[in-house]
Amino acid sequence: MTDTGIRTAGRGGASEQSRGKPPPKLRMSVELPLWRALTGYRILTLIYTLCLVAAQYRKYEHPLGAVGYMGALTVWMALTWRRTTSAERCTRHFLLADLTFAVGGILLTMLVESHDRIMGGAATLPSIWTAGAVLGFAIKGGWRWAMAASSVVAVANLVEREELAGNTIHNVVLVWVASVAIGYVVEVARASERTLARALQIEAATRERERLARDIHDSVLQVLAMVQRRGAAIGGEAAELGRMAGEQEVALRTLVSSGLVPAPRTEAAGTPVAVPVQAGAQAPSGAPCDVRALLAPYAGRGVTFSEPGAPVELPAGAAASLAAAVGAALDNVRVHAGDEAQAWILVEDEADAVIVTVRDDGPGIPEGRLADAEREGRLGVALSIRGRLAEWGGSADWISVPGQGTEVELTVPKDAASEGDDGGWRTHE
Repeated sequence: MTDTGIRTAGRGGASEQSRGKPPPKLRMSVELPLWRALTGYRILTLIYTLCLVAAQYRKYEHPLGAVGYMGALTVWMALTWRRTTSAERCTRHFLLADLTFAVGGILLTMLVESHDRIMGGAATLPSIWTAGAVLGFAIKGGWRWAMAASSVVAVANLVEREELAGNTIHNVVLVWVASVAIGYVVEVARASERTLARALQIEAATRERERLARDIHDSVLQVLAMVQRRGAAIGGEAAELGRMAGEQEVALRTLVSSGLVPAPRTEAAGTPVAVPVQAGAQAPSGAPCDVRALLAPYAGRGVTFSEPGAPVELPAGAAASLAAAVGAALDNVRVHAGDEAQAWILVEDEADAVIVTVRDDGPGIPEGRLADAEREGRLGVALSIRGRLAEWGGSADWISVPGQGTEVELTVPKDAASEGDDGGWRTHE
């Protein structure tokens, strides 16, 4: 965590901006007030302890020992008081040394106090200053560190008192409960701060995306739409240019609306398709990803996309492989069925798997064509489609009737894991 609180530009902020300097970076820390409070507590309790020892000076059995310990404690505080002003300065070694001073003072009380005064409930040499050492562990490491430190202090108090007196147990339990509670609160505050920071990042990214969407809609998208219309009207090579402009318009609209855009697909049959990725980020393979967002950019001229109304989630790696397999299937439709063929993509969210069906109205696949292609070394289907799904334990199922088109059913289990089973593929003629 940072050792600064919320910082904003002061009176000089405007002048700095006018001179072209960037404004100060906004930094937050929910821990800063706790560290400041701990520093104040240690200083005030040191003063209290010094006054207490001075008032009890003549009652000590060995007063010089008490004075020597308080002198060492005062020097320690003078040298290290800034250590508790931030998480970076308050290291583990310092916390251990601070706790050693506290525990050492508790045990030293047995040497400077008489047995009768100890049994009568006389305060230990560090007195309530000891709690500051325990609270440092709570703020730095959470409730587990606080539990360990308070347990050490509890053992030292019981050794010093030599019996389970009521007031001793009361003080031990009070320190233990207070330190653990503060440690737990600190952990919750840290989690809340991380959540807030993430929410602020998402909000800033959303605002920027909306701004870009407005600018793109007013310029690029309108130009692409115009090229598509004019190209279709002129015909010939211009019609192909218009078709490409229409595809890019769909992809760009998807990018500015959801942050997802597929890489361009090749025109060659069986060529592996680049995996759709999230703009500006690389999702971890185990993170959930909505399959609909990856497949939506494929919709366009000649391709109809049907999807459920709710998110269809798979691990990001599995979802990307499934989308790439769909792209490969569409490439095969274009090459073998022609540019005028119609294709349909249907996404189904089953209980244990995601099924995507790609169907076309082309001439179909002749009987034995896929097996012959694999024997001849043409592995477009085997690698681009079946191989991608088999990696995640999925399968590909072809149903083709000559003259009535081809249907490819792609299945990926929801618990997809890399290096899954062979998946397999079956061809039905």
